[in-house]
Amino acid sequence: MSSTDRETRIRERAYRLWEENGCPSGRDQELWEQAESLVGMEENPEAGLLPNPTDKDPTTLGVEEAEIQENYGEAPGRLTDQGDRPQTPTKQNRKKTAEG
Repeated sequence: MSSTDRETRIRERAYRLWEENGCPSGRDQELWEQAESLVGMEENPEAGLLPNPTDKDPTTLGVEEAEIQENYGEAPGRLTDQGDRPQTPTKQNRKKTAEG
């Protein structure tokens, strides 16, 4: 198929989409791209049946076991992501609140 035939099919499809959507203004590019996709699917109907090259069998990849127990409950330091103070009150803070 020549590029002019393809462009004609895309133009006709985009026009039908435009009519089906109530003749909206300002959506030409969106409808053109949608028409391109639809025509591409028509031209290559089996393209979606090809295997995904990134879809690998995890059993052949040698997946590593997670080392959860080694790091369980560890914090990177005294500071938390809540600011400059620890989340739990210290003994000193508890005395102040009990007295005050």
